[in-house]
Amino acid sequence: MSEHNDIAARAEVLIEALPFIQRFRGATIVVKYGGAAMVDEELKRSVCADVALLHFVGMRPVIVHGGGKKISEMMSRLGLEAEFVEGLRVTDDATMEVAEMVLVGTVAQDLAANVQAAGVSAVAISGRDGCTLGACRMVGPGGADLGHVGEVTDVRAGLIRDLIAAGHIVVLSPIGVSPEGTPLNINADHAAAALAVSLGAQKLVTLSDVPGLLRDRDDPSTLISELTVAQAREMLASDAVGSGMIPKLQSCIQAVEGGVERAHMIDGSRPHSLLIELFSESGIGTMVRSD
Repeated sequence: MSEHNDIAARAEVLIEALPFIQRFRGATIVVKYGGAAMVDEELKRSVCADVALLHFVGMRPVIVHGGGKKISEMMSRLGLEAEFVEGLRVTDDATMEVAEMVLVGTVAQDLAANVQAAGVSAVAISGRDGCTLGACRMVGPGGADLGHVGEVTDVRAGLIRDLIAAGHIVVLSPIGVSPEGTPLNINADHAAAALAVSLGAQKLVTLSDVPGLLRDRDDPSTLISELTVAQAREMLASDAVGSGMIPKLQSCIQAVEGGVERAHMIDGSRPHSLLIELFSESGIGTMVRSD
């Protein structure tokens, strides 16, 4: 009887997911991949399998990944010292070389391999390929020189669209290209938002290590399940948002104001949180919508 009940419960899950699958069939979903799911191998395989499932049910997922911890680890191994200005990594020539090597040569390839292990062809590219992410140098707090740190100025999504049309899942490293052709390290949250807007995505989903946006940053029970762009801006102005969540909330605002229907922040350390957020009525994290 218990086995029968278990099978029936699985069927109920599929039935609950059906209207969401129907609604988002053909939709572009940008997944910003970060947090614990980047370092825990089992979580990594789980997330990549979830992304593959989105592809198999007719959606068009694109992955944009971070990798700050991996960059810091490699710099330490090479005897290079990381420098930050108010949380922003100062990126000199040597750091930029390490960042590009780690993000493009290691992290993106690893994610693509995990997606392919789940049965879908994946292609790892950087924002320099096809001049996908045009960028300019970002000035740091108080006019500080951050080196090769950039902010997105334009997105040319033609290469990504072609790869999606050919049946691939794209894994994008947030390395931009300046007008002079030099590489620039871009915040992955902001790169994901800019790409979601350019692709006309229906959803941007950001995976991190927290349940979502909390009214009290020290109390997980104060999770805000839904808020408008105006309410999100109020929270940023009130200093109620922890420093690590600021770029994530900013990227959600940027995406929704740019035409993305919904932007989500979820806990990527919980197995299958991506599927729960997209395929259930209640969801699991925080959703930002237009006013």
